[in-house]
Amino acid sequence: MSEHLNILYAFGRFFSPFYSIAMSLRAALYRKGLRKQHRLSVPVISVGNLTMGGTGKTPMVMYLARLLADINPVIVSRGYGGKAKEKVNVVSDGRTVSLTASAAGDEPFYMAENLPGVPVLTSRNRVDGGRYAVEHLSAGAVILDDGFQHLGLYRDLNLALFKVDTFLGNNRVFPGGDMREPLKALERADCFVLTCVDEGNRSRAEAIKRALNKRFPLIPVFMHEFRPVSLIAADGSHVALQDGPTSFFGFCGLANPQSFKRSLQLAGINLDGFQVFRDHTRYFKPEINFLHKQSRNSSAQAYITSEKDLVKLKDGQLARPLYALRMEVVAEEDFDRFVLEKLRMGG
Repeated sequence: MSEHLNILYAFGRFFSPFYSIAMSLRAALYRKGLRKQHRLSVPVISVGNLTMGGTGKTPMVMYLARLLADINPVIVSRGYGGKAKEKVNVVSDGRTVSLTASAAGDEPFYMAENLPGVPVLTSRNRVDGGRYAVEHLSAGAVILDDGFQHLGLYRDLNLALFKVDTFLGNNRVFPGGDMREPLKALERADCFVLTCVDEGNRSRAEAIKRALNKRFPLIPVFMHEFRPVSLIAADGSHVALQDGPTSFFGFCGLANPQSFKRSLQLAGINLDGFQVFRDHTRYFKPEINFLHKQSRNSSAQAYITSEKDLVKLKDGQLARPLYALRMEVVAEEDFDRFVLEKLRMGG
């Protein structure tokens, strides 16, 4: 946790009860029908979380888009950090990526680049985005990226994700902690997904699963692994892990940089240095110069970063070859069946 967050949480804990009450009242208004919840004519799947920061939402959204490929899914994201300000912004219509990472936001652009055939939209109002997806893109399903707190749009399937290593953070509601809402909000979920499970944290994952089962006995809990697949070069070519360089200088601009560093190490990547940038960093000349300075004394043969960072860098922009680690979601066998059956039943 950064020093700034420590300071915020230390002072913010006195205001957490008020924020918690406000969020609970807001949810109650929707639950009792006092605030309108809009329905679309197609199934809506929300992928979200209770805590701030990364929990693996983007890989899960992409996994679901591939799972539902036969019914023309459309992804709707808020587009955090993106400069495009239209009511609805078409990042990709499924054929052509129309916006840059700067305009779309990092996650929507990354998904658009890596999901050919799947339209990606950004909209501050998910209802507007969902309606556009149905009316203009013939969506057969709408997948909401980071939609757990966006209650204005009815969802047929509500997924709440937890990263095993961080779970509920410090167990306090913002601004005194990592939680966006009090724990009771999880009653809205149709299932829980523990992400980034590996051999090193499996016992912790099992303990979290037992705790969730005890607190929410009617909500199923799934555990998903996040496995390394290959290296991706800056020119887009794929390289087998065993055929790549033997040493790397790692860097990233992610919400959980240490989690990414651990993924590199678990994949057998030999790191000779690692640099953390702030989340959603844009790599302009000052950032590139700083990276070169930090890695000057490293004997690494190449740089390695995340796929989200790679799409913001150009081939040849760095002093050494650049790669990203390609990871894939490995879901429990029953998860796919659960999703498809839930959608067939209309939620």
